[in-house]
Amino acid sequence: MAVPRIVRDSTALLVVDIQERFIPVIHDGKAVVENSVVAIRAARELGLPVLTTEQYPKGLGVTVPEVVAVLGDAYEPHEKTAFSACGAEPVCAELRHSAAKSVVIVGIEAHVCVLQTTLDLLEQGYDVFPVANAISSRDPDNRTLGLE
Repeated sequence: MAVPRIVRDSTALLVVDIQERFIPVIHDGKAVVENSVVAIRAARELGLPVLTTEQYPKGLGVTVPEVVAVLGDAYEPHEKTAFSACGAEPVCAELRHSAAKSVVIVGIEAHVCVLQTTLDLLEQGYDVFPVANAISSRDPDNRTLGLE
């Protein structure tokens, strides 16, 4: 069996729920934001599609300013109320219409939204690459469980 690799021409970056009201309560929230910014900069430099979700922004706020700034014109958040980003049909539609076979994922919370998104993407046939230092949860144990 071939081991999946990240290939520039067939990879997208998915930024999951890095929102104002979440970050203050997330374990290493500042590092998650900083490392997500690095991943976004790299994706933008490489010309990868970058998709962003926001979980119920009316209640949880919008994406943090640092991430919005680096996204620039790619900041077009998809609102969702399901845990999985795949619960927001525009996310799935954008991935289907891109050349993406692989999805690099950053965001919060590891054991809920990131995990559910990863499982759905895997079921749909994508290779998924979580960026561990750009993913966390409120509780470090939940982060560990989500990444495992």
